[in-house]
Amino acid sequence: MSSFSAATQDEVRRHNLARIVRRLHLNGPASRSELVALTGLNRSTVGVLISELVDAGLATEGAGSAGTVGRPSLVVALDPLSAVVVAFDLRVERLIGAVIGVGGEVLARRELKHRRQSFGPQVAVKQLVAMTASLLESVPEGAAWVGAGISVPGIVDHGDGLVRVAPNLGWNDAPLGALATAAMASEFGAGPQVRVGNDADLGAMAEHVRGAGVGSQNLIYLSGEVGIGGGIVIDGRLMAGAGGYGGEVGHMVINPAGELCRCGARGCWETQIGRDAVLRAAGRELDAAEVQDIVIAARSGDDAALETMRTVGGWLGLGIGNLVNIFNPEVVVLGGHLHHLIAEVPGATVDRVGSSLRAPREQVKVMAPELAGDSTLIGAGELAFAELLADPLGILARSASLVAS
Repeated sequence: MSSFSAATQDEVRRHNLARIVRRLHLNGPASRSELVALTGLNRSTVGVLISELVDAGLATEGAGSAGTVGRPSLVVALDPLSAVVVAFDLRVERLIGAVIGVGGEVLARRELKHRRQSFGPQVAVKQLVAMTASLLESVPEGAAWVGAGISVPGIVDHGDGLVRVAPNLGWNDAPLGALATAAMASEFGAGPQVRVGNDADLGAMAEHVRGAGVGSQNLIYLSGEVGIGGGIVIDGRLMAGAGGYGGEVGHMVINPAGELCRCGARGCWETQIGRDAVLRAAGRELDAAEVQDIVIAARSGDDAALETMRTVGGWLGLGIGNLVNIFNPEVVVLGGHLHHLIAEVPGATVDRVGSSLRAPREQVKVMAPELAGDSTLIGAGELAFAELLADPLGILARSASLVAS
């Protein structure tokens, strides 16, 4: 057998293992028959691949429910404690972390507030390492640590995890990926490369594969925190752009006569609907209130809060209408504080979305995230699992055990 033929066969095997693991990771347990249909391979070949996954400890196989005829079919499932990732949602005023098992189960979760003024990259890395240590304490001995991912509200170079700019954090050219990878290796003796992604992109990824966008091929996720980000899925793929910096819809200039944005432009969308913009419009202190407080006040008949909701709803609808015209999505998911606005500003929002073209408008649904406030966190977990899903047995073999035997 030639070396070329051997290499090709190994690549095919790895590809088929990856297809099976990805199916189980995203959609849960499956019968052998379903996996045969998925791969197009014969039953014996699928059986060999499943046996490899079981022998590696990544999967389990047992009897499923009985059918109408014959024995119950064997059902294959991933063991969530066999391989885990650490995922982080790094926000302007808090850090959320989780350990997630293969298959998507959140095994442990932590949250820590911080002050944005003093939260530089070095401070962030120290918090990431400390939270990782706390999270890993909850994971049983023997689990393989196969990835780490961080969601950041900024423009990220996906190749090396460089945060080019995160205006609301005050970061420019921060090598977060390299700093976090080095710090994890120093603290734990070993660890995976830390991957970094834009928060809205990761929110879009998570809602597409696990949330409100399951079954749709065209989706926009709007991350609503201090600023506004956009993650865009087109034909089932995350839109990146030439340099990976596409989707910065929060900096779409929507009101040229508006306020100066942190990015340096005037009238960006986030200056109209971002968290700080909503609180200022309602006359609230930034450190003493949240958008939900304005929503509650509006429900109670507070005039200033009601006017703020109408104004914000109009700007929200106008921006969504523009995105509907440009991208023709099936679903627009409002994340962060924006999902609190759906029930409060339907009139103003729908009127403005209604200014978009009729054909794409009739196809779109504006929805709250099904993953609640953890869309970007779950997306960071999916980013961290990417290498395992591409080469399950190879990555598992190279990954360190979380706790020494």
